[in-house]
Amino acid sequence: MKAATSRLDKLLANMGYASRREIQMLARNGRIRLDGQPVRSAEERVKLTPDLETRLDVDGEALDPLPGFVLMLNKPLGTTCSRKEAGPLVYDLLPPRWRVREPAISTVGRLDKETSGLLLMTDDGALLHRIISPKHHVPKRYRARLARPMRGDEAGVFSAGTLMLEGEDKPLKPAELDIVSAREALLTVHEGRYHQVRRMFAALGNHVEALHREAVGGLCLPGDLAPGAHRRLTGGEVEAIFAG
Repeated sequence: MKAATSRLDKLLANMGYASRREIQMLARNGRIRLDGQPVRSAEERVKLTPDLETRLDVDGEALDPLPGFVLMLNKPLGTTCSRKEAGPLVYDLLPPRWRVREPAISTVGRLDKETSGLLLMTDDGALLHRIISPKHHVPKRYRARLARPMRGDEAGVFSAGTLMLEGEDKPLKPAELDIVSAREALLTVHEGRYHQVRRMFAALGNHVEALHREAVGGLCLPGDLAPGAHRRLTGGEVEAIFAG
């Protein structure tokens, strides 16, 4: 398949580096280099192949990820996934110019302000919808710490596929519960209803004091990714999402 191409000024402007006019000035001043050589015209077309990220640099720094990438973020408590809410946003944890990229980087689903853990972010709209689409059945695993000891029948109730949440008229799909201790459990759900895990335990008379997402599909949050940190996923890790 023939690689797509783009004018350099358009590519870098869409990646948030500067306006197209400013990028033309950077090129004229020798501040953009391809294969070690200055690119004097920002109107030059470049092939959008993966190796471009190592071949092209701006002001001596390697190129940011090309469009179509996926990030894994260890979302810390107190941050929100909406762009419109007040207070700290997950987008504030990204490099400043990444926040103005086109296409924009979006969260793959959401975690509420008081939930931490694995959050995926991407500028690939098709992939985003593939992950969140109910027909792909991508499971999500959460670790919940509860206010009171479990009563003992939670696993059976959650796996039955008959639990109704308050205010809804359709039962939840079966979910798997693994008991860690009297007040801690791992819950794997196969849909993404509003505050689902918290509402599931509330329906059985308990309260979730802390909630942390550990996995999306077959992709697990690594122990060495600190809260607030992010890294880019490899192609194999993206595919692992659908292998869960």
